[in-house]
Amino acid sequence: MPRITKSLFRMPAEWERQRSTLMGWPYNKNDWPGKFNNIPEIFAEIISKITKSQKVNLIINNYKSKNIIKKLLRKNNAKVRNVKFIICETDRVWMRDIGPIFIKDKKNQNILLNWQFNGWAKYKNYRADNRVNLRIKDHYKGTVVNPKFNKKSIVLEGGAIDVNGKGLLLTTKECLLSKIQQRNSFLKRKDYNLIFKKFFGAKKVVWLNKGIAGDDTHGHVDDIARFVKSNKVFLAYENNKKDKNFKNLDENFKILKKIKIGSSQIKIIKIPMPRPIYIEKVRVPASYLNFYIFNKFVLLPTFNDPKDKIVIKIFKKEFNNRKIIPIDCSELIWGFGAIHCLTQQEPK
Repeated sequence: MPRITKSLFRMPAEWERQRSTLMGWPYNKNDWPGKFNNIPEIFAEIISKITKSQKVNLIINNYKSKNIIKKLLRKNNAKVRNVKFIICETDRVWMRDIGPIFIKDKKNQNILLNWQFNGWAKYKNYRADNRVNLRIKDHYKGTVVNPKFNKKSIVLEGGAIDVNGKGLLLTTKECLLSKIQQRNSFLKRKDYNLIFKKFFGAKKVVWLNKGIAGDDTHGHVDDIARFVKSNKVFLAYENNKKDKNFKNLDENFKILKKIKIGSSQIKIIKIPMPRPIYIEKVRVPASYLNFYIFNKFVLLPTFNDPKDKIVIKIFKKEFNNRKIIPIDCSELIWGFGAIHCLTQQEPK
């Protein structure tokens, strides 16, 4: 593997045409302690919005819950015929990290990358989640590939990377190179660069530094920086110098400012952070960057914050060919994730 210098595959950008979205239904009440009651309703709202545009492959733990879920979806005006129920045991619902990452081979055929999942090197109950990809593979067209480096399987979550579909990839040192919540002790920065080149077609990897306060994944990039066009990045920014996030997000801005595509600099749109949210005295990773782009729409997390309106306006301007759908995530975020964390796209 270390000798491989050419890209065999390409990961499409999120704004490219999609065939479906993978999601899981919430069962684990411990992910939202004391606040689980409203969570299924929020999931039903998110799924319903996606069904207006494309299919949703919905993982459910058992057949018994199917009718209750259907009722909730109908209540939210879902196109239930666009929902395919897949029975498969899970520990959690965060399909961005648990599910397969879809890439294209040289013939433009879909490949399902089955990275290993280890509960973000934090939680012990992840064994069912780590088996999801092999259990659902028959519901998809495409070959399953198990990425390895020096014959060792690699742990990687979808929320740890973001791509522009044209050779640029964003990630963070905090997530992949730190000894805290360490995913792959045998991999160094240069190894990851090789892996990203081979599997995602990344000609250049942009290593941002750290993620946001309250993020239990230890630095996922999908809370802080996201491509919205091949040459444009939405970047989380904190204007309050006294806030925990100010230094780290400002540092990321300085790193990104130096990156060029050819002779041009990347265009950076600063997205303000919502005010800090504490639930039961715990700071949660609320960020507008955890949005999901699909065929005709963008689902945007909001937080009952005065900045919601400002951010919606920015999104409407920058995504002028898609409808922006705000989703109140002020309770969902108690699970330490939002809309992007819950979804995984299958490209057309």
